[in-house]
Amino acid sequence: MMVTYYQNRAELLFKEFVLADQLLPYTAILCGILACKMVYDISQIISVLYFKGYSGLSRLQQIEWNNRAVSTLHAIFITFMSLYFTFCSDLYADGQQRSPITHQSSPLSTFVLGVSVGYFLSDIGMIFWFYPSLGGMEYVLHHLLSMTAIAYSVFTSLGQLYPFMALISEATTPGINLRWYLDAVGLKRSKAYMVNGVAIFFTWLVSKIHQVARIILFMYTFYHIYLHYDQIKQLPSFGQFLILIGPCVLAVLNLMWFEKITRGMLKTLAKRH
Repeated sequence: MMVTYYQNRAELLFKEFVLADQLLPYTAILCGILACKMVYDISQIISVLYFKGYSGLSRLQQIEWNNRAVSTLHAIFITFMSLYFTFCSDLYADGQQRSPITHQSSPLSTFVLGVSVGYFLSDIGMIFWFYPSLGGMEYVLHHLLSMTAIAYSVFTSLGQLYPFMALISEATTPGINLRWYLDAVGLKRSKAYMVNGVAIFFTWLVSKIHQVARIILFMYTFYHIYLHYDQIKQLPSFGQFLILIGPCVLAVLNLMWFEKITRGMLKTLAKRH
């Protein structure tokens, strides 16, 4: 009986204070930052114990190794939740609510986006601290724009669907990070990686699928904006700006990264032949 009593009290306190509307955004962002720190430290411990190549990396490479572990776990988490809210949940489904979809939110959707804000805050802090080793100005612009758009939806509870749509593109991050890991420990040049050209073809295929998926995602986002433009116009001017301009800027950045990936892949293929 005493255990049940304290359990109920703990749940009540959690709902009243941690999940309270006025505290929820701050709680979520703080949880995101703490989760990033925890994953970074765990990656460092596991890598030292189980990856022989880790100890041979330079200090900056080890930092990037652990930082990519954080981005990989965030990508898996936010992709799963974004797919759920975009395609599975009734929260933003047409005809399921009386108010516009741009005004729909829930404690869970706000918390998830808040955690993502915490990640972007942590990551951009790392980028600035070690600039330009972890990324150039295009990464800074990407993170600042993403963080601003997501934070706006977290603190206003407006337009949350469109950050979820954009964050689905994080699904490609684990594959990109895996290629970096293989290159960092020397496996990219090993026979196991390049046997009979299979790995080259696989790399090319993944790169193409990655870009096609992002193009389809942006096309779907723009189409959804077009269909619901009358509802988007009900948002404040800054909210409209983020929804209408944000995807355009991100699309341009993705084209820039695609060009870099393609040039790098062509150089690799040229060296092999």
